[in-house]
Amino acid sequence: MYAAVDLGSNSFRLHIGKHDGETIRVLKSVRDPIRLAAGLDANGNLTEAAMQGALACLKSFRAILAGYQLEAVRVVATSAMRVARNGGIFLPLAEQAIGYPIEIISGEEEGRLIYMGVANSLAQPGERRLVMDIGGGSTELILGRGQDIERVESFSLGTVKQSLSFFVGGHIDAPSFEAAILSARSHFEDAAPPYHPQHWKNAYGSSGTIRTIADIIAKNNLGGGTLSGPGLDALKRRFIEFGHVGKIDMPGLRPDRAGTIVGGLAILIALVRELDIDVMAPIEAGLRMGVMWDLYLRSTKRDRREQSVQAYLQKFHVDATRAHRVAENAVAMYGQLKPASDTLSKCLRWSGLLHEVGMVVSQTGYHKHAAYIVENADLPGFTTREQKTMSRLILAQKGNLRKISDALTDPDFAKAVLALRLAILFMHARIEADYSELRLRMKSRIELEIKRDWVAHHPTVSFWMEKEQELWDEVGVDFSIRASA
Repeated sequence: MYAAVDLGSNSFRLHIGKHDGETIRVLKSVRDPIRLAAGLDANGNLTEAAMQGALACLKSFRAILAGYQLEAVRVVATSAMRVARNGGIFLPLAEQAIGYPIEIISGEEEGRLIYMGVANSLAQPGERRLVMDIGGGSTELILGRGQDIERVESFSLGTVKQSLSFFVGGHIDAPSFEAAILSARSHFEDAAPPYHPQHWKNAYGSSGTIRTIADIIAKNNLGGGTLSGPGLDALKRRFIEFGHVGKIDMPGLRPDRAGTIVGGLAILIALVRELDIDVMAPIEAGLRMGVMWDLYLRSTKRDRREQSVQAYLQKFHVDATRAHRVAENAVAMYGQLKPASDTLSKCLRWSGLLHEVGMVVSQTGYHKHAAYIVENADLPGFTTREQKTMSRLILAQKGNLRKISDALTDPDFAKAVLALRLAILFMHARIEADYSELRLRMKSRIELEIKRDWVAHHPTVSFWMEKEQELWDEVGVDFSIRASA
């Protein structure tokens, strides 16, 4: 069983599911309308009340998760956490409350997971499709064919901001609605051409906002009852007739959702007009389902992150032989150092594979260029935290260690840095040997025992090892080296 927790800008949601044949069957689903985005103050900080409400929800989620035998759990946070200026203060409290790491994912990664959830719920492998998701803080457009994503974009426009900005105090009138629609269209117009109907066969709406709007239209038989231009315009007119969100009373709409649905409707109308969409199908799949599919695929060794790394090796013309040699040897030495956990093992391997991508920019200081590329690149499957970890490892691959001295206080990270640096050093010295013959330890000091013939056959080893000792000494770590027969 797998669990996906989505800390959205409007609601916090939890799915627990089980892979069953060709599908993932949802066993438990929980939603709590936290309204995190509405809890951002004028300075972009989460208010104390918003944080306390979120923490209480996460504690309740933790209790639910504890009741299941789960193979893997993934907690993702979206737009509100991406923009919250005090997110760094709130995040550790939130992780403590739910008992799992929280990944603040990029809009592009959010779009990828949304598409994965939709694609795996549709039995149409070759279909060209547009998937749209309107959330509390952002909107994602994804174009794909079958399981493959061809284009994904995330826009910092969601139901919460649109509702608060244009329907002040909950009041609804025609000028406010048209202003909200026009404002939304201005966000999409430049990006619209690749998403026009000639590029896809069917359009799907994956978010709770779109499903709710479709449900209202169908249950009230508005504009023919379909999720189309006429139906959306008819719903807009009904909302205007009510005049206030507090007065809206329609089958298919819970009172607690009315305040944000008006903003969501304005965004959806803008997209339908801008992209010239005739009709859209709501679908009960999206981010949480995508997260569970991603966990399942990782468990079967079909990790999207591996594909991303291999694609970057080709894109930046990296010497694959050198890259794989460094990655494999770094992981082998890291294992010999006996880290407290294997949390960093995959990031270390990927860092070894990507350590030379910066050479496409310059041979000088390529480690700095590589670190920047890896941290800021769109690497599907990776979280921001993983990319930052890899970036720091890659930055530390050569040169002084003072630049990452604060991170070296983490023993496992320090061991990963040591393993990567030595793997690169031995690769440059053209040492191709059985690394099980090497003896390496790192506790309060580093102890390295290497074969005497390595030094004899590779004269530069002594020079580079002396430099390495000096660099570790600069950050207060004693490094002793002994040659054995």
